[in-house]
Amino acid sequence: MNKVVKNAQEAIADIQDQMTLMVGGFGLSGIPENSILALVDKGVKGLTCISNNAGVDDFGLGLLLRNRQIKKMISSYVGENKEFERQMLSGELEVELNPQGTLAERIRAGGAGIPAFFVPAGFGTEVAEGKEVRVFDGKPHILEHALKADFSIIKAWKGDKSGNLIFRHTANNFNQSMGMAGKITIAEVEELVEVGQLDPNQIHLPGVFIQRIFKGENYEKRIEFVTTR
Repeated sequence: MNKVVKNAQEAIADIQDQMTLMVGGFGLSGIPENSILALVDKGVKGLTCISNNAGVDDFGLGLLLRNRQIKKMISSYVGENKEFERQMLSGELEVELNPQGTLAERIRAGGAGIPAFFVPAGFGTEVAEGKEVRVFDGKPHILEHALKADFSIIKAWKGDKSGNLIFRHTANNFNQSMGMAGKITIAEVEELVEVGQLDPNQIHLPGVFIQRIFKGENYEKRIEFVTTR
């Protein structure tokens, strides 16, 4: 099976309006920059995006928000994106906020085939509204359901033509678990190599989870806050 596609435009060509997408990254670290720009150009609307946060106003998922292409965000942190905050507070954007650990586990569970699980985080808050509560070891837990997506769009440092991926440092974040939870997973990589060139002991995500892979270009790799001393 040939998993290599020419570019981001080809990789996301069949993503349609109203679909649910998982988008890897944490803040601006490890986001699939090429794929996001291709989605902006394609103009798909009504998307439900599952991502830890939406980055900043003029970069990454912030571009899709600015174009009103996202109808719902399932995330953990509003972050430094003022447009995300504005749309949420005005009711223009549906937002399902999760404790960060809960979001990570919901995604991991989706990829592992676990339909739901109980977790103590969020009990007694708005997060728990309408959810089943059970007591374990004397402590109340709320029922959380796994997350899956029509497409998972992730970014890796290196990949081979079979889709085996290596992530670099904190850019792993949500990328690995999201790669397992999409019906179709698209991986963009900084370096695309032949099968057999990657050390099997260094693989973070096996190619069995990847349906499409391409070599990305012109990564900006922005930093939200540059702190020096």
